[in-house]
Amino acid sequence: MTGDAAHRDAAASFDPLRPRLARVAYRMLGSVADAEDVLQEAFIRWMRTDRSEVREPEAFLRRTVTRLCLDQLKSARRQRETYIGPWLPEPVIEEEEEEDVTLPLMLALERLSPLERAAFLLHDVFGLGFEEIAATIQRDPAACRQLASRARTHVREARPRFQVEKERGLEIADAFFSASRSGDMTALGAMLAADVSIHSDGGGKRPAAMRPILGFDRVLEVHKGLAAMFRKQGSTLVRTAMINGLPGFVTREGDGELQTTALQIEDGMVAAIYVMRNPDKLRHLH
Repeated sequence: MTGDAAHRDAAASFDPLRPRLARVAYRMLGSVADAEDVLQEAFIRWMRTDRSEVREPEAFLRRTVTRLCLDQLKSARRQRETYIGPWLPEPVIEEEEEEDVTLPLMLALERLSPLERAAFLLHDVFGLGFEEIAATIQRDPAACRQLASRARTHVREARPRFQVEKERGLEIADAFFSASRSGDMTALGAMLAADVSIHSDGGGKRPAAMRPILGFDRVLEVHKGLAAMFRKQGSTLVRTAMINGLPGFVTREGDGELQTTALQIEDGMVAAIYVMRNPDKLRHLH
């Protein structure tokens, strides 16, 4: 088979599975760019494989992608130890009605070991049995069960307790944008929970708070200052959207760069605000 023919043959079986494989890779890594690199490497390996011997291509490729992600996580952990300011996963605009892994859950996954993360995602999110997980991460099924159980304990608090309906969530996001940009602190304060927090990721590339901002008074004070800046420099709404499973919005800021804001809503109130300003993590949105 010629090179072009081999590429077409491999792509014919790989491409229909790409969206599902991308979901696994992104949820393992929290990075769109790293997930794309993993998928590219998985495709190269798929092209070199004797595909006539593979009975279940999806299981084979999911196994390949997961193992590549486990390797990637080792170097990613070292990089995050020197990351400037809070680290947030790259924002992904979700078009589906419900998302299985929200941004707070992805942050909780960051605290797990790579194997715990893989076992939890493959079992609790993607619904795989422990026999297949064992073959994927090269541990016995009992060990995989323990890994998933430990992970579940760690991330339980990150599961949304009061899931807001998408339409209502986007209405709150739109109202939040309007109040925060116009400087209407009365309207903004009426949306905030008492223990609201702001988490902003500038990656050392754009100004952002170096630590989370905690509590109603501090968050409102920060937004008073931001509103004055928005009036001078401008902040344009690009669209409201579900961002990593949370309602939010994409804006173009006064410096010409994009920014995403995702809102964690509990009992109808904004409990946490996640702002992505790092341009390296926003490239794919362009």
